[in-house]
Amino acid sequence: MINSQPLSPWRTFSVACIAIFLVSIDATVLYAGFPALRAGFAGVGAPELSWVLNAYTVVYAALLAPAGRLADLYGRKRMFVLGVGLFLVASLGCGLSSHISELIGSRILQAIGAALLLPASLSIVLAAFPIEKRAVVVSLWGAVGGLAAALGPSVGSWLIEQLGWQWAFFINLPLGAISLIRGARGFTESRNVQNGAPLDWVGVTLLATGVGALALGLIRSETLGWSSPTVLAVFGLAIVALGLFIPWARHKTAPAIDLTLFDNATYRFVNLATLSFGTAFAMMFFNFFLFMTEIWKYPISKAGLAATPGPLLVVPVSILAGRFAGRFGHRPVLMTGAVVCATGGLWFYLVPGVDPDFLRAWLPGMILTGIGTGMVLPQLSAASVARLEPRRFGVGSAVNQAVRQIGAVLGVALTVVLVGHASPGLGDFKSVFLVQIALMLLTGVLCVWVDTRPRRQPAANPAAANLAPSGSSAQRA
Repeated sequence: MINSQPLSPWRTFSVACIAIFLVSIDATVLYAGFPALRAGFAGVGAPELSWVLNAYTVVYAALLAPAGRLADLYGRKRMFVLGVGLFLVASLGCGLSSHISELIGSRILQAIGAALLLPASLSIVLAAFPIEKRAVVVSLWGAVGGLAAALGPSVGSWLIEQLGWQWAFFINLPLGAISLIRGARGFTESRNVQNGAPLDWVGVTLLATGVGALALGLIRSETLGWSSPTVLAVFGLAIVALGLFIPWARHKTAPAIDLTLFDNATYRFVNLATLSFGTAFAMMFFNFFLFMTEIWKYPISKAGLAATPGPLLVVPVSILAGRFAGRFGHRPVLMTGAVVCATGGLWFYLVPGVDPDFLRAWLPGMILTGIGTGMVLPQLSAASVARLEPRRFGVGSAVNQAVRQIGAVLGVALTVVLVGHASPGLGDFKSVFLVQIALMLLTGVLCVWVDTRPRRQPAANPAAANLAPSGSSAQRA
């Protein structure tokens, strides 16, 4: 075994972020690969293929929060190494799959690995920084995840057209190996047994069953109809499973999702906004690629290039938005960003037609949605923990990520319902943009109740505070 010195805080952050980048990009990379999957698995319909995306996100969402407590109990470094290793083995399995059931099974294993590594790596990173820098680190963490999710379709489109859909998974191997080796050598093992707890199998099962059944009901409604007994039975299962999950989580000592977090009003509304935006975000990118390949008949790589300008704006915009939010709170940033995203959706609803016109009909909408996403997606992650005690940063962030993944499941399901059938027309895609606009506006409304403004610090000497000159930092506090 090769020993090395523990990594510095920012090197710890960079090594962990390689793994987080891969996990986040794998949640969206197949948006671009959906047409290639259809060709590669001839005879398999869109509803069945959608589970290549949704199986990953359902399991990932259900396991994120309890996996954080496993890391506290058995060791953050150990769970990170185990999670990255399992993610890499599953990625290899995905690329080698010759049957749709093999691919879906490997995606489930990928999700387990992703869920194990994400909260463990966040705890490792937070432990590497002083408390006063943790909110900034979480904001940057959200930016990395948001950038990866936004770049996933663009990067995936080029790989898939050049090398085949299998390389959407094979690309994980060299990058993941770097993170695995560097993490195993340089991370310091840590535990928090007081926060650790065995896996809540009942809660995980109820949550996964409820979210999965809800997505299945939406998808099957497109072919069977909303009044179909099968569809109604599946929706009934979703209601029962999610209905049982709430009282179970309320009374369980260490539930799959700690619902007491939602007693905080800001946290509650941030996560409702995350659910709404996560649904709209998944619909937006999935719809982009289907529109360009189905309506404009772009090849996959050209569609990926057309979807790139927006994601490139996410990081620079998120940095500026984060600085503004640090001074004035997240509410104005989130509400403005949601309106900008809705405006981008309105552009796509009104302007693009059946004739390709990237510069005039497509690029302005991509710029608007890229700016809006940079203002909203990373800042939701930061706002979710802004009013939590530092000891709850890890679990609070994990639950927020889980809520976002649940939104992605619903977004994919809704998109498949609206445009997943054979030969969708322009009107079908416009209906997706309308739903997207409504969800973006709902996100902005929900953020009205998000209050993360810096709290006024009491003056140590009231008399001195009264003598502070106009415009001083004492009066701006």
